[in-house]
Amino acid sequence: MRNGGIFHFKDFRLFLFARFSMVLSIYIQATIVGWQVYELTNNPWDLGMVGLAEAIPSIVVALYAGHLADNFERKMIIQISLFFLFICSFLLWTFTYHLNFLLINYSAYPIFIVIFLSGIARGFISPAIFGFVTQLLPREKYPESAAWMGTSFQAGAVLGPALGGLVYAQFGIGAAYLLDAFFMGFPFVVLLFVPPRPLPKKTRQESLVESLFAGLRFVKTQKLMLGAMSLDMFAVLFGGATALLPMFAKDILHVDSDGLGYLRAAPSMGAFFVGYFLTRFPPMKHSGLWLIGAVVGFGLSMVLFGMSENYVLSLAALFFGGGFDSISVVIRGTIMQTMTPEDMRGRVSAINKIFIGSSNEIGAFESGVTASWFGPVGSVVGGGLATIAVVVATLIWVPEMKKLRLSDWT
Repeated sequence: MRNGGIFHFKDFRLFLFARFSMVLSIYIQATIVGWQVYELTNNPWDLGMVGLAEAIPSIVVALYAGHLADNFERKMIIQISLFFLFICSFLLWTFTYHLNFLLINYSAYPIFIVIFLSGIARGFISPAIFGFVTQLLPREKYPESAAWMGTSFQAGAVLGPALGGLVYAQFGIGAAYLLDAFFMGFPFVVLLFVPPRPLPKKTRQESLVESLFAGLRFVKTQKLMLGAMSLDMFAVLFGGATALLPMFAKDILHVDSDGLGYLRAAPSMGAFFVGYFLTRFPPMKHSGLWLIGAVVGFGLSMVLFGMSENYVLSLAALFFGGGFDSISVVIRGTIMQTMTPEDMRGRVSAINKIFIGSSNEIGAFESGVTASWFGPVGSVVGGGLATIAVVVATLIWVPEMKKLRLSDWT
């Protein structure tokens, strides 16, 4: 496979660019919201509530969102979702600017409401993106596209926190939210230049109820796919420390919002470098062993971060954790793209969203709760150890995972 050949597909280039801008906005917003909420309440529980406020609506709409992505024009769903995400970004700016301008002290509840609404839009956009991107490329490009989608995501996740933290520190929260809104509105314009694709032909007629649960039934029959999803889900659920970064930055590492931006960017920086390497050398052989080793490495990195009181060492631990996570993301993405029938991509992606996408937010809630009980260090170290335990349990449940070779499928 010739490196760079995937960029001969113009629509894929534009789509990748649009998605990068969207991710940039999401991570700018996450950095601002996390710091703002902790400044308003000084309570780790509320950091977890931010994640829960987004996870609940995403889970609730997931099955119907998958059904829509397999039955209605996917590009239209993406653009409608982008429009509502832009409105949410603008609302965050509006609340903050006007309330600060009037010198009114306010709680974090308006922020939770907007994050809840954005969770609905993000629940609808994920299945449509997964289904649409595979229509832009031939099948033999799927492994390369999974690597580039992961790399572009991590590039946005690197720049977003750093840019959000920097603008917040230098120009204030209002400017940071305006930047968030700009980068969420930009992909809407870019996608105007990507033609819609016709929906794949259905193999059989289904009722609404049958269609809603078809993705779940399919995933249950694919033990390797289910095992890969489970590994990623529990790794993110237990091992993530993102929600507690404002607490670590302020109370343990003693850095400001600028320093928080770099902490948030560190995992994505590691994921970006590893992801770029994987675009050239995808883990097609011994893929199962790579996946197992990556999740164990991620858990160990989180243990190191939780125990560190040194800013540089904490950055390094997050950097390596992001690199390990990138390996599992690429392998799981390739498994989903190659094993899923074209007319079920939206519904299978919806199940993936429930497993992995929402586990980011639920993991944030779990981190906030356990930090309230055991402190931030106990929460992160315990989560890292739990991640390693999940790997052992998965190997017992799906022993064939060790023999997985993606080269046999493409």
